[in-house]
Amino acid sequence: MTVLIAEDDPRIRRGLAEILEAEGFRTLQAADGREALALFESRKPDFVCLDIMMPAMSGYDVCRAIRAASPQIPIVFISAKSEELDKVVGLELGADDFIVKPFGVKEVIARVRAVARRCLSKTNADSKSAIESFMMDDLEIFPAQLRARRGASTIELSMRDTRILELFFCNKGRVLDRNTIYNRAWEVDFFPNSRTLDQHISQLRKRIEIDPANPKIIRTVHGAGYRFD
Repeated sequence: MTVLIAEDDPRIRRGLAEILEAEGFRTLQAADGREALALFESRKPDFVCLDIMMPAMSGYDVCRAIRAASPQIPIVFISAKSEELDKVVGLELGADDFIVKPFGVKEVIARVRAVARRCLSKTNADSKSAIESFMMDDLEIFPAQLRARRGASTIELSMRDTRILELFFCNKGRVLDRNTIYNRAWEVDFFPNSRTLDQHISQLRKRIEIDPANPKIIRTVHGAGYRFD
C-alpha cells in the first residue's frame, strides 16, 4: 500500500515517511502542492497525507483536485493549523481525518492504520478471493483489520506484521529464509549483516505469542530461517 506525503518541511516529511515505512507502507514524497498532484496523477497512491500551507498549491486545493478525480481515495490532513474552522473546511472538502502538529508517533500510526483498514476492507469487499481471517495456533488474524484476536484479547498489527503472518500461514511447515521474508515483508533484498528482521520477529513474538521465549507460531530454525507449523 502506497501513501503520498505532501509536506514542505523536509524534516517533517522525512519523519512521516520513516514512521510509515516502519509500518510497512511504501511512500511517495512531495515538497509542494503542485508536485503532490503530479505524483498523485502519475503514481496512483492508495491514500494521501496533505499539509495545508504549502507552496505552489495549498493542501485544500490539492484535496479538491484529488477528490474531483478520485472521490473514494482516503485523505488525511496533517497541519499546524488547529482552528476549528480549518478542520471543518478540511472535512467539508472530503478529508477523512485531520492530525494537528505537533503530533506523536503513536497518534500518526493509529490514525493511518484506521485509514488503511478502510482501504483494505474495501479491497476485500471488491475481491471474492480475499482471505477474511486465518488461524495460526490459537491466534486468529484479520488482515483487513490489521488485527489479531486470541479469545477476548485484540492485538494491533502493522501492515508489515500482517504480511509476515500471511507469508508464514501460506507456507505452513516450510522453512522460510531471511531473503524470502525480506522480499515479501520489506519488498527489498535481504542485507546479510542486518538484524532488522530478527528484531522485528522478536518484537512480533512479544505481542502474538503466549510465551515469546518458547514460540508456537513463529519458530526459529537455526542456520536456516523461521517456520510456522
